[in-house]
Amino acid sequence: MSVFPKTSLRPEVENYLKEGFVNKEIVSAFGKEEAERKFETLLKHLSHPPSFTTVRVNTHLASVQHVKNLLLDELQKQLNGLSIPILQHPDLQDILLIPVIGPRKNIKKQQCEAIVGPQCGNAVLRGAHVYAPGIVSASKFMKAGDVISVYSDIKGKCKKGAKEFDGTKVFLGNGISELSRKEIFSGLPELKGMGIRMTEPVYLSPSFDNVLPRYLFLQNLPSAVVTHVLNPQPGEKILDLCAAPGGKTTHIAALMHDQGEVIALDKIFNKVEKIKQNALLLGLNSIRAFCFDGTKAIKLDMVDTEGEPPFLPETFDRILLDAPCSGMGQRPNMACTWSLKEVASYQPLQRKLFTVAVQLLKPGGVLVYSTCTITLAENEEQVAWALTKFPCLQLQPQKPQIGGEGMRGAGLSCEQLKQLQRFDPSAVPLPDTDIDSLRETRREDMLRLANKDSIGFFIAKFVKSKST
Repeated sequence: MSVFPKTSLRPEVENYLKEGFVNKEIVSAFGKEEAERKFETLLKHLSHPPSFTTVRVNTHLASVQHVKNLLLDELQKQLNGLSIPILQHPDLQDILLIPVIGPRKNIKKQQCEAIVGPQCGNAVLRGAHVYAPGIVSASKFMKAGDVISVYSDIKGKCKKGAKEFDGTKVFLGNGISELSRKEIFSGLPELKGMGIRMTEPVYLSPSFDNVLPRYLFLQNLPSAVVTHVLNPQPGEKILDLCAAPGGKTTHIAALMHDQGEVIALDKIFNKVEKIKQNALLLGLNSIRAFCFDGTKAIKLDMVDTEGEPPFLPETFDRILLDAPCSGMGQRPNMACTWSLKEVASYQPLQRKLFTVAVQLLKPGGVLVYSTCTITLAENEEQVAWALTKFPCLQLQPQKPQIGGEGMRGAGLSCEQLKQLQRFDPSAVPLPDTDIDSLRETRREDMLRLANKDSIGFFIAKFVKSKST
């Protein structure tokens, strides 16, 4: 059930997206009315969180059953004895699924209010508490220990430190303030820590802040599917071309039993340090992370740089290109302030990275391309371009196949579309989940919902047949 307004976009961005979803191929197949209905449904669903929290077990350090038992104990503590099931995914054995309870409609709104920024608001809807830097405004009489109603300033219009806000705001639930208004807006630049502990969120899901950090990695379901599709094998040399923050990098290493070499590149130093920290925390030694621009990762002369970037052509057995993208599939996302120029800017960069990836891949090697966006231009159009540009590439069926097939509109054949995976947030109605309905829901139905009600995501798998 829809409790929030549809995701707010600039008119030119919404029109651009609509052109992709109401294109000639789709209209010809399903009719204009159905295409437009589906697009509007998508915008509504993007503003709501997925119906499951997904965590990946670090199987390098512990068994799934052991971690599941530890997590059950943790959930009992967090949710005050509320019994919520934890499901192991049948096709992704290292993935655990936790149902999200909500939307909860009988929460009493308080007189004392706090306004948080849109990013903070999105995190709260996925189970986070409110940290002090995320608070934009608070009622003038707010004290530590007060019960507070928390709202998201979805359009980013509230002034920092305001005592009241009458603009567009969305109710996220109630919490207990850990700080007074005076402390929050004292002007101290280093004020961090928890600002409001959420006690009655509209969507109830566990907080994973420092919960079993060596054993669990919080990850969206399609992000975990990608690495299984890549199917890394022990002893291989694998490249994660745009690796930050390292969820897929560490997953690759774990699936290889930490045997082989995983090279992780990212051009932002702090993000590379985060990858190294995650590898250390999860006990993975096969990862080597470098601060390096992926578009320059191919070595033009034939002098070997002894395992550091740039690399010689045909160096890697498998390559993951989880490309920088417009991120339009992320959920919840109540508002995106990007211009059309920003949204459309990723296609050329993705093609540069893709070209480098093809050159670095060994003949017979596997290249997996993925994005967390919904645009035709960054997904199916890129596949059509790649198959024309690189005759050495062949599209491959994917295993596991959990998402739907690719979207029409880029001129790909029906057979080719079936070899793609597009995770479509509008694929199923928004659920209305409470404890009673959970008890009555069959496990198979819960798993089907978890597979369908995810973030927007795209995966394509290629094999390289001969030298470029």
